[in-house]
Amino acid sequence: MGLLPIEPHSGRISVLVVDDEKPARQRLADLLRHETLVGTVFEADDGLAAVRAIDSERPDLVFLDVQMPELDGLGVLEAVGTETMPLTVFVTAYDQHAVRAFEANALDYLLKPFSDERFEATMARVRGRLEERGLQEFGLRLARMMAGGAGTAGRTKTSQRLDRLVVKTRGVTRFLRVVEIDWIEAAGVYVNLHTGGNEILYRAALTELAERLDPARFVRVHRSAIVNIESILQLEPVSHGEFDVVLKGGSRTRISRSYRAQLEERLGQSL
Repeated sequence: MGLLPIEPHSGRISVLVVDDEKPARQRLADLLRHETLVGTVFEADDGLAAVRAIDSERPDLVFLDVQMPELDGLGVLEAVGTETMPLTVFVTAYDQHAVRAFEANALDYLLKPFSDERFEATMARVRGRLEERGLQEFGLRLARMMAGGAGTAGRTKTSQRLDRLVVKTRGVTRFLRVVEIDWIEAAGVYVNLHTGGNEILYRAALTELAERLDPARFVRVHRSAIVNIESILQLEPVSHGEFDVVLKGGSRTRISRSYRAQLEERLGQSL
């Protein structure tokens, strides 16, 4: 791994290019050098070096080759973890890997050999995702302000509870009141917000949201699901202490045995 001679600029992103072939790394580095969005670029020539670079340099964006010896691109993602992985663009010479890339929640994929125009399309998606992230971070700050605790010393956890989420759907930015959410489903580095029969994709880890939601209303019922108690219509026993939760609109999710106690504690009674 080495630092390329691209001067860092405040406010610009850092990028890690991972490929076991030097010409492929150089091709991306040359393109990135002309991107005003990009400040610093790092290189890694194998998967293990990529994992170390992601841990030490904390890049904002990774161009990740799928096929590499020892540890391939998907192995890198598994080693780092989907919740902590930076924005990722998979690079591959085989189009059958595209499906696997999107299943791994990649932002995009580049099929070798790719044109300058295709690279620009990818960077446009990067800019869009960074804009969404900025809006979401603004929403979190706004929620803290609306809770009356932003910028004050000794604020309580209660004052940091989320009241609204800033979400962007179909080019429209809206403030979604948290109480309108029926349940939340993990989707890699994203979550699906289920509200009024609709699904909204939101970039946040489920664990992160669980810590910010009001525990009087929201309870985790599965490692991949949080439900709004007010949206529960009924519970249907499945087997071995597990239940299906039937929610408004007919949605269903599962209460696993390991999270059943949390719901019982919130309800103050056994299921």
